[in-house]
Amino acid sequence: MDTPRGTPLTPNGVHAGVHSLLVAIVALTMTASAGCSAPKASTPGPALWGDLKPVVSVKELMRDMIDPVADNIFDAVSIKQTAAGTIEKVPTTDEDWERIRIGAVSLAEGVYLLKVPRPFAPAGDLNNSTGANAVELSPMAIRAKVERDPVEWNARIEALRNVGLEVLDIVKRKDVQEMWDASDNLDAACEACHRSYWYPGEDDQFYRKLDAQLKSIPVPSHARP
Repeated sequence: MDTPRGTPLTPNGVHAGVHSLLVAIVALTMTASAGCSAPKASTPGPALWGDLKPVVSVKELMRDMIDPVADNIFDAVSIKQTAAGTIEKVPTTDEDWERIRIGAVSLAEGVYLLKVPRPFAPAGDLNNSTGANAVELSPMAIRAKVERDPVEWNARIEALRNVGLEVLDIVKRKDVQEMWDASDNLDAACEACHRSYWYPGEDDQFYRKLDAQLKSIPVPSHARP
């Protein structure tokens, strides 16, 4: 192709104007590609909106907050044998379901307070962790276990929280039958945590030994059938 007279050429024989246009297109393409492949990372927000300081120990938090609100779920359904026969208790009114909902919300939210580092028992409270047959862990032993395996501690917390979320869903549907399962799930989650951190010494061997001790106690003659 003939080159118009007076038109400057690049070293490759391309018109200078065309060369400039090609460079601009390549640069624009590279910029667009970079923008698509590497989006700008968003700035993460703060983990908390303020300081979160514990007020009581784990033992007090469980006794004074978590356990009472859990009773809203535990007590929602029950079967009692009386002289008059079997009495079954289930939620029947809006007030009943509201009480359960309060328990579920309080459990799901409140159990996360166990993620805040705090003493495991009040000062001077060693649990029943002394003596030859102690089955409970001392607060120091519990802390050492949590620090050694924080994954298990958080898993136990999530298990309790999941029950709270489960019950919230049941309340929306007012499913009485599923409340029986939820109560069992809550009991299992609580007991699994207690057996791991509070009284791990209460194993099968402990109960066999206790049963043998009870059988060895002489029964007064007047108390025999």
